[in-house]
Amino acid sequence: MAARSLIDKLAILADAAKYDASCASSGTATRSSMGQNGPKQGLGSTEGMGICHAYAPDGRCISLLKVLLTNFCIFDCRYCVNRVSSNVDRARFSVSEVVQLTLDFYKRNYIEGLFLSSGIIQSPDYTMEQIVDVARTLREEHQFRGYIHLKTIPEADPLLIARAGELADRVSINVELPKESSLEHFAPEKSQPVIRKAMAGVKLRLDDARDAQANRLIRKAKPPVFAPGGQSTQMIIGADASTDTDILKTSTELYSGYGLRRVYYSAFSPMQDASLDLPPVKPPLMREHRLYQADWLLRFYQFERSEIDASTTNGMLDLDIDPKLAWALRHRSQFPIDVNRAPRHLLLRIPGLGAKTVDRLIEARRMTSIRLADLIKLTKTAKKAMPFIQTADYQPGGLLDTDNLRARFAPPPEQLALAV
Repeated sequence: MAARSLIDKLAILADAAKYDASCASSGTATRSSMGQNGPKQGLGSTEGMGICHAYAPDGRCISLLKVLLTNFCIFDCRYCVNRVSSNVDRARFSVSEVVQLTLDFYKRNYIEGLFLSSGIIQSPDYTMEQIVDVARTLREEHQFRGYIHLKTIPEADPLLIARAGELADRVSINVELPKESSLEHFAPEKSQPVIRKAMAGVKLRLDDARDAQANRLIRKAKPPVFAPGGQSTQMIIGADASTDTDILKTSTELYSGYGLRRVYYSAFSPMQDASLDLPPVKPPLMREHRLYQADWLLRFYQFERSEIDASTTNGMLDLDIDPKLAWALRHRSQFPIDVNRAPRHLLLRIPGLGAKTVDRLIEARRMTSIRLADLIKLTKTAKKAMPFIQTADYQPGGLLDTDNLRARFAPPPEQLALAV
């Protein structure tokens, strides 16, 4: 078989990387400086194989080259399209090829960094060495200062994972599935205790780096840098029978136990020649969306997991309405909330009001009494909040008690069908 060209490899390995949600994509306009008959005016592109958009630790949206080192794999995780028994086109980059692609894309202003993952080849240690060598070459030989996110391998030597953290802005270790029993069933070569031990090792090094940074003035020495963007993970949803309650339970354990920056939820994608015990259809995309919303409530809106669990039916989040609205409808007695008097933690409970809107509202009410027109200027979703609030000139009256309040905010059936 003829050797694959670099472009052929990029097409295969960029496409294979799309299943990893840990590099979050953000919406943007489609534009490019390259025309069909030559270059246009300007630099850069939002298009191209393997380019995704993610957020840096300081909140900037950045473009990353997102690829696998290889989609060959010695593991046979049944939910993975790149498993050893899968009949897919295979390709493998050399270390120098990934380095050159990253530098070429960067110089053309297509990207600002690299997201690198890989299938397992030869052994976890060998693969991790290759991943680390890409980052080392970029950092030390080419003085690359762009953003690097490395997907690490929990079965690899902890020293290799530590070295990855020294070179990367963020590292991640996939927890794979919500339940240990599911992982044992679908991916017998992997172990949840091994995964969590690797996460714990990263957390310890993050804590050490943070302590060194705090003591830098005392020690008068430059503290070591270790993954300043922290660590994240990914969970596949819909491959096993785990409920949303199960998934959020695992997420809260990961956040509290390992100090994760983010848990990503990735809807299972059916594939050819799949095991019969895997679902034949993809779970509703709206389920993934609702899990992210619930995750946000737990992390930034001061909700307890038990409050989210109570809003589920048979352990599943409502697909028609968001989890904050579901909670509010179950606790109507706590509304309406006076936006001019309520503390921040109560304002965060109001459907339609995000954390940034609440902060702007609190700032504004220091200078004036908030009226409904003021709230409408502060947020585009004031209509959703109206049944649950009172302002200086507005009371919801009987609106909060209407029987069809839920239906008022649920999408029409045809719109919901598009998200399934």
